[in-house]
Amino acid sequence: MKIYLANPRGFCAGVDRAIEIVERAIEKHGPPIYVRHEVVHNKYVVNNLKNKGAVFVDEISEVPEGCVVIYSAHGVSQAVRKEANDISAIIYDATCPLVTKVHKEVIRRQKNNHQVILIGHAGHPEVEGTLGQSDDSNGITLVESVGDIDGLNFNQERDISFTTQTTLSVDDTSEVIEALQEKFPNIQSPKKSDICYATQNRQDSVKEVIKHSEILLVIGSKNSSNSNRLKEIADNQGKPAYLIDSSDDIDEQWLDNINSVGITAGASAPEILVQEVVSFLMSKGGHEIIEVEGAREDVNFPVPASLKINI
Repeated sequence: MKIYLANPRGFCAGVDRAIEIVERAIEKHGPPIYVRHEVVHNKYVVNNLKNKGAVFVDEISEVPEGCVVIYSAHGVSQAVRKEANDISAIIYDATCPLVTKVHKEVIRRQKNNHQVILIGHAGHPEVEGTLGQSDDSNGITLVESVGDIDGLNFNQERDISFTTQTTLSVDDTSEVIEALQEKFPNIQSPKKSDICYATQNRQDSVKEVIKHSEILLVIGSKNSSNSNRLKEIADNQGKPAYLIDSSDDIDEQWLDNINSVGITAGASAPEILVQEVVSFLMSKGGHEIIEVEGAREDVNFPVPASLKINI
């Protein structure tokens, strides 16, 4: 059985930064420190940080006054920021800089009196954070699919613009954007695609890997948007694909009569989980590991200056 490994895979710069912020905050202040929502969507990472002293909460109301609060990589609403300030929290912002870019874009568009459309998945923390950049309840409209567009009725004399959740499928997003442009010919798009470089690169690498593989294993948690999108790419190509947290989730029946397996990992999944899956497959008949070349990534997002280590 040949094992094809996608490149790039696993951690992106935004995830690296978020995890480093939590770890350095624990070193600086000592446990406990409080993180609003999972800092990234991966069970292994979250459990590891819990063991070091991170406490994950759903609401700021769960945090004692004056304690350390970290915003997750997905970003938070303006209301959450106010809540944290109101309890005199020591705040570190682990929001991915690419998500922050979307937030700034939304705020700028609204100041110019735009009707803003957000393409994304309802309930996802990043979407909730982006929707929460608006003080105007009618200022941002969420669109999840092409089917949502028929019901949109805006004043065509008002400027209309759109932005997107950073971790969506490139292909799915393009369909929605085309439908929006058809209905609103003058709709304004962001100056640069809001789909992040890491999402794009991992999707491109999966498309290459499944050319050589009979099945695809995607290492990532069920609540990871970008991991689900990777699985969908294989599904849409008619290739069996499975989303797993670790090698423990692999059903050996998936490997019956299989001569080639592709492996990738979502942007929140650490490389140690990839290597555990590879070891498992090698113990079940794997005999060759092939690294499939893809885009090179050299992006680095620095941690806040207050957490940098003085050398």
